[in-house]
Amino acid sequence: MRIKHSKYRLYHKKAHRFRNRLRKKLKIPIYLIGSMVIVLLILIFGLIVVFHHNANVLVQPINDKIVIINHDGVVQKVPSLEPTVGALLKSLHIKIYHGDVVEPSLQTHIYQDDFRINIYRAKPIEIIENGQKRFVFSAAFSARAIAEQKGYQLYPEDIVSIKPVNNFLQSYSIGEQLVIKPAKLVYLNLYGNSLQIRTQANTVKQLLADENIKLNAQEKIEPSLNSSLVSGSQVFIIKHGIKISSITQTIPMPVQVVYDNSLAFGTGAIRQQGSSGQEVITYQEHTTNGVITSKSLLQTIVTVPAVPEIEVEGTNLTGLQADMAYAGIPQQDYYYASYIISHESGWCPTIAQGQYYCPLPSQADYMTSAGYGLCQATPGYKMASAGSDWAFNPITQLRWCNDYADSRYGGWYNAYNHWIINGNW
Repeated sequence: MRIKHSKYRLYHKKAHRFRNRLRKKLKIPIYLIGSMVIVLLILIFGLIVVFHHNANVLVQPINDKIVIINHDGVVQKVPSLEPTVGALLKSLHIKIYHGDVVEPSLQTHIYQDDFRINIYRAKPIEIIENGQKRFVFSAAFSARAIAEQKGYQLYPEDIVSIKPVNNFLQSYSIGEQLVIKPAKLVYLNLYGNSLQIRTQANTVKQLLADENIKLNAQEKIEPSLNSSLVSGSQVFIIKHGIKISSITQTIPMPVQVVYDNSLAFGTGAIRQQGSSGQEVITYQEHTTNGVITSKSLLQTIVTVPAVPEIEVEGTNLTGLQADMAYAGIPQQDYYYASYIISHESGWCPTIAQGQYYCPLPSQADYMTSAGYGLCQATPGYKMASAGSDWAFNPITQLRWCNDYADSRYGGWYNAYNHWIINGNW
């Protein structure tokens, strides 16, 4: 018993000495940590003072936008700090599948409240071309846009139509059928000038009617008017004893605009890609002593028809009206302000003069001496008088625009009239 007690006392003394040594060693790190905390606090305070006195520093504010997303039969209203449509949909785990259509596009920047996004889900469609059938999924808005989305190479003369399926048992199809009727390639030799024309005409006579070609008694055509046309057919229009010249000119691409109140004002999308056309104008040259004295029109033939581009433009002003109200713009001036701003910047608060898209904020852009922002203030940093967040905040920019309209023109109505006459303000 005495041995055990002595061992216990020995162990107790060793443990006590170990605790004392450990306590002495720990005193130094504790003092060091305290000193480091004090130094860190001093540094933070110094940075705050420097930042406060640096008037040239601009910080992008945390300014979330309300976004309304229409998808899958629901309307979802969310606050967002995401810069683009694509980034927002990804953050919300809303998947976009092949064939779906998103308006405005995934690359469009979100820059206003009540920003609206429409997601159209692809539906089943059967495409029929030359008897060949193919099932696809698409949400494109026109028959031509569906075919092009699915990789079909279309010519302007091709006929593309879409129709519902009325008899499922007969067609073995659901949804809709898209029928492509390709045009024939015909080689037309017009007074020695060789032209390539695509046409739906089945006979030479129908080709002349479609191309508005009128023949006179001195002109000869081969083959005969009742001859059938297939791809590769050649047609000759001959007129002896005359001298001709021809020019080829471009037919401008027509644009069809669809206005959609389900999209925010200033946003839009292309629902069908268009293209310019081409026409050949042939003249008969009249000469005197070998010198051309005049020309008379013989034929005008459209060799490539123009395809209209279909554009959709948003008209919903709820988000912009809220911004204009916050900025102090009177309600009766909303139209005049909206017109000017949409033509100056397309309602993009981060666009610099010469840019044709709405970029993310960049100091290289907003510190330019050229126009910048919603109203294209020149230089943009003049808007600092309305607030330090002038480079990013549309409401701050609108406050400056409102003051500018009042001080220079006496109000938005006069500013609008000036813009209509001069194309600027």
